[in-house]
Amino acid sequence: MFGLFGKSRPFKIRSLQDNRKYGVAASDVKELLKKGCNILKLPLSGAHVCLYEDGTKVTKEFFTTLPDNTELVLLCKDQTWGGAVCDIAQLLSSDQHTAGLVQAAKGLLTGEKSPKRRKILSDLLRNLEDRSELESRDEDEDWFTGVEARFKTKSAYLKYNCESRIRSYMKELDDATKSAQKANVRVECLHASKSISRMLKSDKYNGCYFDRTEKETHRLCTREGWFTCQGSFDQTKCASLHSINPYGSRESRIVFSTWNLDHRIEKKRTIIPALLEALQNHTCEDINLTYFYRLLFTRDNLKLVHVVCHKKGAHNLLCDPNKIFKRQQPGKKIRLK
Repeated sequence: MFGLFGKSRPFKIRSLQDNRKYGVAASDVKELLKKGCNILKLPLSGAHVCLYEDGTKVTKEFFTTLPDNTELVLLCKDQTWGGAVCDIAQLLSSDQHTAGLVQAAKGLLTGEKSPKRRKILSDLLRNLEDRSELESRDEDEDWFTGVEARFKTKSAYLKYNCESRIRSYMKELDDATKSAQKANVRVECLHASKSISRMLKSDKYNGCYFDRTEKETHRLCTREGWFTCQGSFDQTKCASLHSINPYGSRESRIVFSTWNLDHRIEKKRTIIPALLEALQNHTCEDINLTYFYRLLFTRDNLKLVHVVCHKKGAHNLLCDPNKIFKRQQPGKKIRLK
């Protein structure tokens, strides 16, 4: 129980149309309504008050349980309030992120004490200040802070970022092939690695996945640059609906670096070992290298996931045994070593 009857306590009130909050001290609902209507220039007849957070109506009994500085919304006779979500809905109802909306969000953030709500407002403000329509270094210099001078556009840098991730997978394959104990097997592994590398180079390391200027069928984002989490390896979609636009701001670009291109059939635990095992008793020519290439480097097996959707435990998915080897040609036998 907070406070006693007859003792004035501080509250913060606002109207339905105005985001500005005003301090008011009252000892009961009647006094709160009278002072609030006077401050907000609203008619007292039919006025009522509710919690800003969830829209709960403040009754005479409920008033005595409210903590000091509780945020309230004062409503006229026929008005209703559904909670804080109404503020967000009003902001999102406009397609144009005007300076007024940004200023309103900043105003809410300045007076907000709750860490949770500050986080929500900060995320909303970051999206309101989105500069994704800008592309070049000259247009959005802040976005390129910390980015090498050779990158003149956002698309070029994010394409390079994707290429770098894909190249790292190729390095893992190269390192693994060098571990073969038998010299003849090591030779076959080297041939396989070089063949797959040529395929990857031909596809320009699939940097198109992060490049919003690419064709829709090639990229993982919208034309504006929005990426959507595809969910963990064992799900068809992201339950949390994670999304991000690294083209929008420097902060979003940095956060996007924590998103993963996750292999459904695992690279280290499954794909590379399966390839090396197949090469133990078969030549490089017998192996369906295109199948392994697609598992390692393409969207056939890669999912873009938010860091919290990236499950690092064993996926327990295997390569298809019917696709590991090429289809046997008539009159040709796969040679066993």
